[in-house]
Amino acid sequence: MQIRNIKVFQILISISFALFIISLSIILTLLFVPLYYFDIGYLGIDRLTGISRDTIMENYKYMIQYLFNPLPQSFRLPSLPYSERGQIHFADVKKIFTSIEVFLFVTGIISTAGLYRSIKRGVIDVLKKTYLILLIFILLLFAAFAVNFNAVFILFHQIFFRNNYWLFDPASDPVINILPETFFMHSALFILGLIVLSIILLCMGHRRLLKKKKAAF
Repeated sequence: MQIRNIKVFQILISISFALFIISLSIILTLLFVPLYYFDIGYLGIDRLTGISRDTIMENYKYMIQYLFNPLPQSFRLPSLPYSERGQIHFADVKKIFTSIEVFLFVTGIISTAGLYRSIKRGVIDVLKKTYLILLIFILLLFAAFAVNFNAVFILFHQIFFRNNYWLFDPASDPVINILPETFFMHSALFILGLIVLSIILLCMGHRRLLKKKKAAF
């Protein structure tokens, strides 16, 4: 019974740690503003929309600040028009990111305590279980993206939003023009890239601890 409880504990900690890494990867990607600045030029967003680079950057910075500020505030783009539907959608997105931030904090505490307890007792398989969970996760997403990223993109919105306000009208919400779907695909790939990096680091950490454990005997 005790061995079974230890295995269940390891699995729970591994799941918590994997969710922490996924949440952290999402937060880091969206805070990595240079990715969007690169896409302005790479995708020709300013040229295609007729909106100056400075205006695009000003409004994008505001959106990031709005989404990651946990305090309640009204959505007001500094230099682009927006509709009430657009305001409601961004408020919904803000709730999602606030939830991710809370989730990141909670899983971070659980994972830190669990990993400390496990590694201190020489139970290092929790790291292996974590990177295997992450590996399965990214393989499934890579496969889905390869088949049809647009379908995944639409399904995501249908799952997380109770209305269709995410279907912006460019006439009333020109902000959608500076947020092309390709940018979201690049962001998704960046998130997966960070997770892959985490898998590599976890694998290296597991091997190092395994060597130390064998050397101790």
